[in-house]
Amino acid sequence: MNKTENKTKYFIGMIIAMIFWGIAWTSGKVTMEHSSPQVAAFWRYFISFISIIPVVFYLKTSLKTDKVGIIYMILAGLLSAAFNYLFFVGLSHGEAGYGGTIVTSLVPLLTYVMSILILGTKVNSRQVVALSVGFFGAIILLRIPMDGLGFLNINSSYFLLCALVWAVVTILAQKASSRANPMLYTLIVFGITSFVNMIFAMPYHPFDFASLDSIFWWNILFIGLFSGTFSMTLFFISASHLGAHQAGVFMFIVPIGAIVSSWIVYDERIMLSTIIGCLLSFVAVILFNTKKRFRANIKKN
Repeated sequence: MNKTENKTKYFIGMIIAMIFWGIAWTSGKVTMEHSSPQVAAFWRYFISFISIIPVVFYLKTSLKTDKVGIIYMILAGLLSAAFNYLFFVGLSHGEAGYGGTIVTSLVPLLTYVMSILILGTKVNSRQVVALSVGFFGAIILLRIPMDGLGFLNINSSYFLLCALVWAVVTILAQKASSRANPMLYTLIVFGITSFVNMIFAMPYHPFDFASLDSIFWWNILFIGLFSGTFSMTLFFISASHLGAHQAGVFMFIVPIGAIVSSWIVYDERIMLSTIIGCLLSFVAVILFNTKKRFRANIKKN
């Protein structure tokens, strides 16, 4: 009974984190109406970096790593800076709900493909089927059967680049997991990301506070604090108790937060192709990750 109760609170924590990540897409679009992508990109991660420092020390996070771990974190920080910029530029052109859905759905699929092609990860027949389902889901999500190559436009290209960049960041995070505590990894990546984004934001006067209104600050604080530090902390704590398999499945709650919040704020139309594509991607992730657990359960029974 105690184990169930403990699991329940981590389930709730993970759901809250995913919903906040989803809402961040709509909040980011609102931010774009009151600033430039460069300024928003800097403040988002700078707020997250400053606010996560006391959390790292409160959790008594180990600060140990090695040279290879540092290299992984530097590369992840540079790529996160690119993702951060693409995130805001994409939202200045495209819809928040669609962006949150396409990035969240494509990242795990791209990560699997890159792991196979670059890292030589071996896959079995069940996982090949999973990737095929995911690939079909991506085709539906991009509306290729309906619009052909129409997805290759300014409204979607930034989101596709976001997914590609974040897939690489995901692989780097996996490689660094055995060399650094996840919270230390997050702290360093946040710091590098905010520094790089600050360099590119300087020509746009990010410290000219008079030019940034209250709507910008409320939204960037939400993205930096709640979607950033708070949700990342919840995610890592909950994932450590639930396991990587279940943590990955929870990622598909993100599109729900993005779609619903964008519908409420911007009255964005929820397309059937988006829902079907997202569901197929969800099925692909389940199939890809459940084989070992499925076999283990059979042996136990």
